[in-house]
Amino acid sequence: MPITKKDVEHVAELARLALTEEEKELYTGQLQRILDYVETLSGVNTRGVPPTTYTVPERKAVRADTVIGSIPQEDALSNAPEKAKGCFRVPRIIE
Repeated sequence: MPITKKDVEHVAELARLALTEEEKELYTGQLQRILDYVETLSGVNTRGVPPTTYTVPERKAVRADTVIGSIPQEDALSNAPEKAKGCFRVPRIIE
């Protein structure tokens, strides 16, 4: 399906872009070349090729869960500009 200048104008309008006539012509050609390339790729035989999402083998970067202690509440609140009832006090943002 060929891309027309009208298609580019429609996409530009949806994206709230103001394009010059030269840009419309440029993008029409560029989008057509992109779609032609995708069409070429869709013709490649991928039967028997497992789907992948990574180009390198995935490894788990997760450590084992271990229970550790946390800092005391007084230490956590020691640098707070304002505190109330053992919590950080922040300005109200909803009126």
